[in-house]
Amino acid sequence: MTHLSANSTFLDKIGIPSHLVWGYFGVLIFMMGDGLELAWISPYLVDQGLSVQQAAFLTTAYGVTIAIGAWFSGVLVEGIGPRKTMLLGVLFYIIGHVLFVGLAIPTLNYELMVPTYAIRGFGYPLFAYAFLVWITYRTPHQQLGKAVGWFWFVFTGGLSVLGAFYSSWSIQLIGHVPTLWTSLLWVVIGAVFAIVVNRDKFELKVKKESNSSKLKELSNGITILKREPKVAIAGIVRIINQSSQYAFPLFLPIYLAGYGIETTVWLNIWGTIFISNIVFNLIFGYVGDKFGWRNTVTWFGAVGCGVFTLSLFYAPQIFTGNVVMVAVIGMLWGACIAGFVPLSALTPSLVGDGDKGAAMSILNLGAGLCVFVGPALVALFFDAVGPEGLVWILAGLYFIAAIMTRFLKIPEPDTAKVEAEKNTGQSVPSTTV
Repeated sequence: MTHLSANSTFLDKIGIPSHLVWGYFGVLIFMMGDGLELAWISPYLVDQGLSVQQAAFLTTAYGVTIAIGAWFSGVLVEGIGPRKTMLLGVLFYIIGHVLFVGLAIPTLNYELMVPTYAIRGFGYPLFAYAFLVWITYRTPHQQLGKAVGWFWFVFTGGLSVLGAFYSSWSIQLIGHVPTLWTSLLWVVIGAVFAIVVNRDKFELKVKKESNSSKLKELSNGITILKREPKVAIAGIVRIINQSSQYAFPLFLPIYLAGYGIETTVWLNIWGTIFISNIVFNLIFGYVGDKFGWRNTVTWFGAVGCGVFTLSLFYAPQIFTGNVVMVAVIGMLWGACIAGFVPLSALTPSLVGDGDKGAAMSILNLGAGLCVFVGPALVALFFDAVGPEGLVWILAGLYFIAAIMTRFLKIPEPDTAKVEAEKNTGQSVPSTTV
């Protein structure tokens, strides 16, 4: 008993809410299963006969359902509770994945690939982003920046690091399609930890709500955009945040192959990039609490991503395909993507307690739309401007995001609340000022 108490205290000190620790672990394992094909599915399908544009459209359709699932994640948590929302995500994933891998992939039936991969897309936003909303409600304000940093640590660690490294090993051992089938095992294991082993009691708060209040909460996920324009700005910034992450896998491996960097090497570079990303998810959680959430997103996130997006493209030319230099610059780009982490603490702080779920729904919608926008940019502009033009478009969006972030200022009522908290002797992060 004493040992468990000591562990709980340690977890809280490093920023992980101890009562949610198994949820964090479950998200890590779930996202590993969900994201194991992310970095290679496009070049694999192109090798099988699809065009780059077809692969991009497939991923775009997937991104549409991710965006829809992401928007519903926040309001559904307040409507039916986090566990039911997460379970719904698991069911969507399993149904879509079985149809996609079992029926569409073996026959290369593109008309079947698109809807089945899209169904699969509802899975992880309902699962992972519902847990993020859970975190924002059940974490003390002074710990929130670090807590969301840890969320993005496990989210990205599973999606882009463990998934990529596992695939690079599994593909060589058993092949592409069998590797896809193994994702079901990891998804189920992650779900058990996050939904069953995690014993936090958040769901008790929503059991008393009536059907009319649930419908009101769903509509609140739209009307908040009119009442709180800053939330809309935050949502747009969140879209830009990871658009390049979902655009790059569609054309960058093909571009790099022209400089002698093959797909298997690319997978290891991609995994290395996101090792840097998950480390800086934690670092920027702490930096945001000290340097300011808005400042961190502006300078480290938006400006940094703009610079290193361009650098990642030109590095193979300047250093003649040097894998080490490409990986180093990629790691800096991945670190700057993590600079947007404080946005998950800043956005719910822009509104009152009654609107936090709706605000997080918009932020989650942005996180889902980036999965749509990144591939859509490739599908729309690849033929017209090529890989170089696409990189400049992505970099330009980051610089626009830097300007937009300066408008995300905590409103006066929240500042007054912080002052009241200070008067009671509670610790309050400097970012709320």
